[in-house]
Amino acid sequence: MSHVGVPRGTARKRRSLALLTTGVLTLPVLAGCTSGDSGGAVGTAPQDVAVAGRNLVAEGGTVRWAIDAVPTTLNAFQADADGATARITGALLPHLFPLDDRGRPQLDPDYLDSAKVIESEPRQVVLYRLNQQAVWSNGREIGAPDFVAQWRALSGKDSAFWTARNAGYERIEKIERGADDLEVRVTFAKPYADWRSLFSPLYPKEVTGSPDAFNDGARTTLKATSGPFRLRGVDKAKGEIALVRDPRWWGDRAKLDTLVFKAVGPQDRTGALIGGKVDVADVDAATARRITRAVADRGAAGPLAHGPGAPAGPAAALRSWAVAHGSDPKAAAVARAARKRDRAAAETYATEQRGLGDYVVRKSLEPAYTQLALNGESGPLADARVRRAVARALNRQEIADAVLAPLGLPAEPLGSHLALAGQPGYEDGSGALGGHDTEEAQALLADAGWTREGAVDTSDGTKAGSEADKTQKERKEKKEQKEQPAGKTAEKAEKAEKAEKAEKAGAAEGKNAAAGREPAADDGLYIVGDDDKSGDGDPAGGVTHVLAPAPVAAFHSSALLRQAGYLGRTGTSEDVPAEAAARDRRPGGATGAYAPAGTAAPARASGAHGGPHGGPLGKDGEPLTLRFVLPSGRGAEPLRAVGDRIAAMLDAIGVRTEITKVSDDSYFRDHIASGDYDLALYSWPATAYPATDDRPIYAKPVPATDGSLLVEQNYTRVGTDHIDQLFDRAVSELDEGAARDLMKQADARIWAAAGSIPLYQRPQLVATDRELLNVGAFGFGTPHYQNIGFKKPQTAGAPAGKKK
Repeated sequence: MSHVGVPRGTARKRRSLALLTTGVLTLPVLAGCTSGDSGGAVGTAPQDVAVAGRNLVAEGGTVRWAIDAVPTTLNAFQADADGATARITGALLPHLFPLDDRGRPQLDPDYLDSAKVIESEPRQVVLYRLNQQAVWSNGREIGAPDFVAQWRALSGKDSAFWTARNAGYERIEKIERGADDLEVRVTFAKPYADWRSLFSPLYPKEVTGSPDAFNDGARTTLKATSGPFRLRGVDKAKGEIALVRDPRWWGDRAKLDTLVFKAVGPQDRTGALIGGKVDVADVDAATARRITRAVADRGAAGPLAHGPGAPAGPAAALRSWAVAHGSDPKAAAVARAARKRDRAAAETYATEQRGLGDYVVRKSLEPAYTQLALNGESGPLADARVRRAVARALNRQEIADAVLAPLGLPAEPLGSHLALAGQPGYEDGSGALGGHDTEEAQALLADAGWTREGAVDTSDGTKAGSEADKTQKERKEKKEQKEQPAGKTAEKAEKAEKAEKAEKAGAAEGKNAAAGREPAADDGLYIVGDDDKSGDGDPAGGVTHVLAPAPVAAFHSSALLRQAGYLGRTGTSEDVPAEAAARDRRPGGATGAYAPAGTAAPARASGAHGGPHGGPLGKDGEPLTLRFVLPSGRGAEPLRAVGDRIAAMLDAIGVRTEITKVSDDSYFRDHIASGDYDLALYSWPATAYPATDDRPIYAKPVPATDGSLLVEQNYTRVGTDHIDQLFDRAVSELDEGAARDLMKQADARIWAAAGSIPLYQRPQLVATDRELLNVGAFGFGTPHYQNIGFKKPQTAGAPAGKKK
């Protein structure tokens, strides 16, 4: 089939997921225009890769590179390809336009002598001139047959090929040999501005020449490769993919003998580094901090000043000694046991720190950004005024400061959906929506009918408060009775009568009556910041499930969980327990947090829940409540901390947020992709091909024949015809400047629609062996695998390279 999850005729290239599933991966397909440069330097961070000339890199050695899991396929064009697929194929296959450190494509002379548009009328024609030395690992020359086979497999015309994307390839009319075997002539039926994105990676015709070879033949092996390394084998039992230097490679000889990609889950990275099991691994901020401390402590004498067993001060030490040697035998025994545990913990921690001291942290900004998504399909957020009010309530600078500043990275809110700071064409378009302004946010809500007075319906003359709540409850019950069949109404009335009697009996007997019954799962549930409930039921209402491809959902799910480790108030996950404990001790806790059954509601503080005006906003007696869905896993505490920060900002304008924690496995699949949320946090990778790659993300959803909603990758369900038209014009515009202007117009429209609010570019933290060169936090740039290696020894007689 031509496109998984999208009907024929609407298939478009799926946004590459590589950057969503690994923290240190640069996306080979990220490319763009090479001429011109309107990208600013504000908010950018340079690459941090220990750059060194090849003459300073030793020959030989093995590098073990941590990836999340062994990929299920080595075919980057299949739906289940992931970040590990892209990482590995980057060292094995041709990428005709690798990126520099600002995300701009640079023609790779190892594969191409030239590539350019030679005709634009009546048809666009691109002529590729291949490097005459370029061959596959089986000795065959790279040529037109490889281009033809890949085009036919990805064009979408033959459904036997199970491909996840075909954008660009479906515009090709024909591919033919040029003046000689080194020339490939590609003619397009429709103009295609993003032609540089095609044929990267380029697979040999042995992989793309037939459906069987394409679908199954490239999942665990490749019949031929063309790069500084070749595939030695995939060992799923060991969780390793081994590459070895390719003797047929005609470019600069790879410095390493072997490059091993090793499956190590994010939660296991610190232990793998401590044990010396990996040499390169993307890490969270907590691990990065430990490594930084370990490096600072190298050679230091005496006990560490941090970690378990760290000195607690003379007074505390004296107290501990006094109790351990005091006259109370029980207290002394407890104290001695505690001191023994502390000493053991301190020794373990010190040993771990010595292991971490062999690494260094490389940091930059990842080519991906985190956004607040507002689901505009139904409910209050279906009103653009409410979405804009939510956006105007956000202090994006405060959020960026909390995430990036503690890491020493530029803390600038992102100003575009379609480019990152430093990329060609970047321009801050957030002015189309407006900046942080709580008064304007409240005015927008008032214009949409959401007011403090509207939170309680007093149209029948009742007073606000418990009386109004009672009246509203009665009105709701009457309405439900009208909607129910007669039999069900009678049954419900009987149940209500029994419940009323039970309630009276319970009131007479006091707490003893309640003690003997089994509580419901949500019995006594109290939502902090929800003290003014004026009605029952789920304010979010029903949920419309939409068509979304399951494989894509799986990729996004792993990425969303992975990014959680970077998003705390201070950017470090180890600060979260203390942060949460401090918040829990405050009266009322955090808005949107849950308290156990039986917890009394805190006393209302003056002005709570509505900023300076006090009280929640509502309409027709219903409070304005938004369901904020976040993952519940232990690694997601920092992400939830960002959610808490956003919830507090919305609370200041009278908007309640009901934070719902869901399992990690279902977070994306069952909530983001299916539309079961009002607010959510997730990331998109950057691209230098916005006209191609970003269109599915912001395309206007359309109804399907079965009544469902086809959203492509627009999980906010917010879009307009005008935005679609701007994308369509840009993808066919061969004038680079005109295409960028169209994308800036589209970005302004996306801001104004307020379905997606970019917050900040994600941090990229990579731990590498301190002796490694030309590897680390690549940012936008493509790794040059042949240049990675260990430092040359500086003293005579030392080993030539670090052997592992």
